[in-house]
Parts: sequence; structure tokens; C-alpha cells
Amino acid sequence: MSLHRVSSMESWEHPRGSSPIGAEHRKMSFNPVRTLVPPEIQKEPTLQVSKGKRILQVAIACIYCLFAAGIVFGYAAFKPVLVKEGVYRYLCDEEARGRGDKTCYEQEIRLNLMFTTAAVATNVCALPVGTILDKYGPRISGIVGSVLLTMGAIFFIFASQVPFDAYIPGYLFLALGGPFVFISSFQLSNTFPRHSGLILALLTGAFDSSSAVFLFYRLVYEATRGSFTPSNLFTVYLIVPAFILVVQIFLMPARSYKTVGELVAAAEGSASEANQLDEDHDDPVRHERIREERQIRRESVLSELAPLLGKKGEDEQQEQEQRKKEISGVWGALHGQTAFQQVKTPWFILVTLFVMGQMLRINYFVATIRPQYEYMLGSYRLAEQVNNVFDIALPLGGVISIPFIGLILDNTSTTFVLAFLVTAATTIGVLGCLPYLWAAYANIALFVIYRPLYYTAVSDYAAKVFGFHTFGKVYGLIICLAGLFNFLQSALDALRYKQFHGDPVPVNIILLTSVLMIGGVLVYYVHRKTQEMKRDYLEDEAEHAVERTMPEVSNGYDSMASNSNGND
Repeated sequence: MSLHRVSSMESWEHPRGSSPIGAEHRKMSFNPVRTLVPPEIQKEPTLQVSKGKRILQVAIACIYCLFAAGIVFGYAAFKPVLVKEGVYRYLCDEEARGRGDKTCYEQEIRLNLMFTTAAVATNVCALPVGTILDKYGPRISGIVGSVLLTMGAIFFIFASQVPFDAYIPGYLFLALGGPFVFISSFQLSNTFPRHSGLILALLTGAFDSSSAVFLFYRLVYEATRGSFTPSNLFTVYLIVPAFILVVQIFLMPARSYKTVGELVAAAEGSASEANQLDEDHDDPVRHERIREERQIRRESVLSELAPLLGKKGEDEQQEQEQRKKEISGVWGALHGQTAFQQVKTPWFILVTLFVMGQMLRINYFVATIRPQYEYMLGSYRLAEQVNNVFDIALPLGGVISIPFIGLILDNTSTTFVLAFLVTAATTIGVLGCLPYLWAAYANIALFVIYRPLYYTAVSDYAAKVFGFHTFGKVYGLIICLAGLFNFLQSALDALRYKQFHGDPVPVNIILLTSVLMIGGVLVYYVHRKTQEMKRDYLEDEAEHAVERTMPEVSNGYDSMASNSNGND
């Protein structure tokens, strides 16, 4: 999963030096009942909901995202518990069953399939989640998420008692519920436009930290010597979807909070519809009155929003957004094109191939970290130690890296970001092939920081290159294809066990080589196109440049000529 970075100020611009509420052009009205702000705008949650309630909504969303948004990605911590509980142990032969906590090939494949299916579902369902959110609003999306989480918990509660495999569907429903809960919370960043970045960071941090749910459960499981079973865990966990359901009904907004740009556009659209009949007349005076009314309506909306923004915050954010566009070097590369036109370009094809390879590699490492290091380090105890460090570092890495991710994406070019991703991925791949304990810890440290940067950078790339108009379709397609590609995890597992007799190095080399090649081509292409865009921009500026004479020189020459004629 990933969080696209969309400013709550998007599409709102006004001339430099003017007041954000247009106070210098405000016209007095002596009509005491005249409504400057359209009724439909007055009903928007941004203007109606109190500050205290909006703060509470953000806090509550962070809490339930912490317990529900991405818990399936704590699989590395949950897997040892499932092994000790004997899940899928019946698939092993008698000899394998006598090896204690060590898994056999068939059991390992089935356990990893549970995570693979969940990882695929998490990414593929991004498309239907967006559709439901747009059509029915965040409340319905949150309720759907709570229902799915409830179903997943129920499957796990009765998994050991039913005559069919309930673990895979249970984990699948947990994976499906997460995006419905998480994605429907994005719109809360518009509750406080000046602090939208902070709110998104909090939600993202909650998502990354949610993988620690299974880590804490494993610690409780070990402290109670296995008496607190997964069935007990998910019985208690039913509190989470119940809490989500209650707050969605009684506290959270039914409609999404809109950005400032969307509110202003809606006000202007309302004014346009209201005066459409008047525009059909060729009356200059009436046209002027219509324009004045539209300006007044726009200023009224901005006036209502002024307490949320403030002049200083708005001006700074506008300048900051413009600077980000210039630094990126790729902003607007395919803006204005249809989604079908965009997906046929190398911009889309190359980044999709890169994301497919990286997502497969990331999820494969999460699912197989213990058996990989058990083979490379030659010690089950050391592999367990590495796994325990990874379980702690994964959620912490996501939280710690959030502010640094923003600095990198906002202050460096997209070419640099992609090159950094490829370099970091290559380093991780090399460390993953070294049979040393220090290399394992270095690999984990770099991996847990790289993972959130990679996901955020991809969404940032999509927004800058493809634009917001087609973002949902194009970015959703990228993630959907990458998610489906994750089914190759089972094939990689089989290759590692059957072909390479448990040695993970050959598989890691294959993944490393493929990602390095595709990533290198992507970086080269983006760099070349960036240079072409800069050259085209300079040429366009040169073509439209207007030759101007200096008034002082012209006036001075005319004055001298005049004096000369006068003397003559």
C-alpha cells in the first residue's frame, strides 16, 4: 500500500499581492438577507464541523488505522506463532513432523501462500475501494472495512474447529478490510488545510505501525507459553471492527472533506449555473453584473475558509507547491492526456515493470526472512534472532522515515529519487546475498527505511507525471498489476526449495539483476525526457520573448533631439 501525496490547496490560485479573501475588492451589499456563499457550500463539512470535532476525527482515524490498516504486513511476526500452533502441519510427512518448530516444504509453501494472497488482495482492491469511496463516501467505505475485518477475525476464531482451510480466507478478509479503512481516511487531511501534510504523515505512520499488532501478540503468546491462542487474539480483536463501525456511524463524516480548490470551484460552478440564463442575453451591463456576482461569491467562500488557512499559510504553500513542481523536472509530462494514452508510453510501462519487480521482492523478503537466514547463517537460533529484530524494525522504520521521505521528495528531482531507489535496492540485494550476521542487520536497517520511501515515491511519480485527473486509474492500474505479479512468490518458494535446495542466494540474485536492469533503464529514460522537457521549455520561452526598448534611453534620446532642434 501506498499513500499519494495530494495537497489540499490544489487548483486554488489567486494573483500575487492580493488578499486570500479578496478584501480589497469586497463590495458592500445592503441586502440583509443576501447569501453570498451558496447553500450547498455552506453545508460542506469543512465549514460546518467544529474544530474540536475535526481534531477528534483525525485522532480516532489514527487510532483505528493503527490497529487495522496494515496488520497483515506483520506476517513475519505472526508466522512463528502459526508454526507453533501446528497450522498446516498435517501437510508434512512423519520425518518432517519430528523436527519441532522447523517447517517442511509443503507447510512453508501453504503458509506463505496465505501472505501472498493477502498482499495481492491489498493492492488489487485499491481500485474498487476508490470507486466505492467516490460513489458512496467515506462512511460507507469505513463500514465495509469493519465488516470485512469482522469476517476475517471470525474465520480465525473458528479456524481450528471447521473442516476446511479457514486461515487463508481469514487473512484475505483482514487484508481487504485494511484498505477500506485506511484509504477512506485520506480525506481527513482536508480538515485542516494548513496541516494536511502532518495529518497524512500521522495516518501513514499509523499504517506502517499497524504491522506491530502481530509483534505484540507474539510477545504475549510467548509470555503465556502458548495459552493465549490465535482464537483468543481474534476474539478480543473483534473490538476493533466494532469500534470502527460505531465511530463511522456517530462521529466520522458521511461525505469527504473537500480541498480548498474543490470548494472554490464548486462555488464558481454554482454561480455559473445560476446565471446561465442571463448570459444568453447580449447585455454588457448584465454580463458585468454576473461577473461581479461570481467574484463576490468566490471571495465569500475564501472568506469562510480564511480561519482555516490564514494569509501567511496560503502564500507559503502556493510558493512551496510551485517550487516542488520546478524541482521535480517531470511535472506535467503527460498531463492532459487520457489514461489510455498514458498507459501506452514508456513513462507508464517502465515504472510498472519496476514496481512489479520491487513489490515482489519486498513481499518475498517479508514472507521468507527466517528460512533465508537460517540457511545462510547456518543457525536456527540466529535466524530467529534476525527475525525478531526485523519484527521490531519494520514498524519503527516506517514511522522514523516519514519526515525524511518528505524532504527527499520535495527537494530533489524525480530522476534523483529514482536513481536513489535503484541504488538502495541494489545495495539491499547485495546485502541479502551475504552470509554474515552484520550483513543481515544492515540489510534490515536499509530495508525498513527503503520500503516506505519506495511506496511513497511511486505515488509521487504518478501524480507528477500523469496528473491528478487520471491518477486514480493509472496509479491504481500500476498497483493492481504489481499485486497480481506477487503470485510469483509461490514459484520463487518452489524454486528455492526444489531447484536450489533451500539456498536463497540464487533467487535473490535473479531478483537483484532484474530490478537493477529495469531500474537503470527507467532512470535513463526519465533523465533523458527531463532534459528534453527543459530544452523545450527554454525554446518556448525564447520564441515568445518580446523585444522591449528601455523607456529611459528612448526618452533621453528624444529629449536631446528636441533640444537640438530647438537650438537650431
